[in-house]
Amino acid sequence: MAIKKVLITQQGRKFYAKSVDEDLHTQYGFIKKDELKKAKEGGILKSNTGKEFFVFNPFFIDLYRKIKRDAQIIPLKDIGLIIAETGINKESRVLDAGSGSGALACFLASIAKEIVTYEIREDFIEIVKSNIEFLGLKNVKIKNIDMYNEIDDKDMDVVILDLPEPWKAIESCAKALKAGGFLVSYSPSVPQVADFVNALRKNESFVYLKTSEIAEREWEVEERKVRPKSRGIGHSGFLSFARKVESS
Repeated sequence: MAIKKVLITQQGRKFYAKSVDEDLHTQYGFIKKDELKKAKEGGILKSNTGKEFFVFNPFFIDLYRKIKRDAQIIPLKDIGLIIAETGINKESRVLDAGSGSGALACFLASIAKEIVTYEIREDFIEIVKSNIEFLGLKNVKIKNIDMYNEIDDKDMDVVILDLPEPWKAIESCAKALKAGGFLVSYSPSVPQVADFVNALRKNESFVYLKTSEIAEREWEVEERKVRPKSRGIGHSGFLSFARKVESS
């Protein structure tokens, strides 16, 4: 079911109304359905207890935060680095191998021309299909393909691997990418990074660029009380980047 309205308190708590044909119940009381229907974008609604909510029509990012999740997803902080380093844009064709819940493929589909995502598990494929439908995306293709052993797409601008053994997919990536295209591997552990980069450096089809990680620390700001929140996103994964070259 799609989200019809997003409500945010002054303190930043978010609530999602899946329908405007029924009252929205929250820990701060309920908001009547008639008020939800008539609410103006950016306006204020009050619950029966007097709590104020700012009300919005959902943007893509609001819907994205409510997608189904099973496999661990690549967090937004890391997706941001992928986009910044590869320059993914409205003309880009991107191959994502290791769909998982489809979070990366779905997010990139909101800015890229075409996304193809490979997944070998049927249960994950069903989740990805559900998320594609939920977000209303028309430019994502999901294929039941093992990236280690085969490739079904060529002339891609970017290939992103979220696989347990990404070094086994390097040859497939070389076939999939156009010259100058970017290869990105996302791995949570140091041994995975080492094995991937060492294999990459031995492959004449690629030039290795760098490996990075992003740590995000959210801050609490209340008057002059300014301090890091006790909980934050530290290590999630390492991102390794390379570019396809014309091998001799």
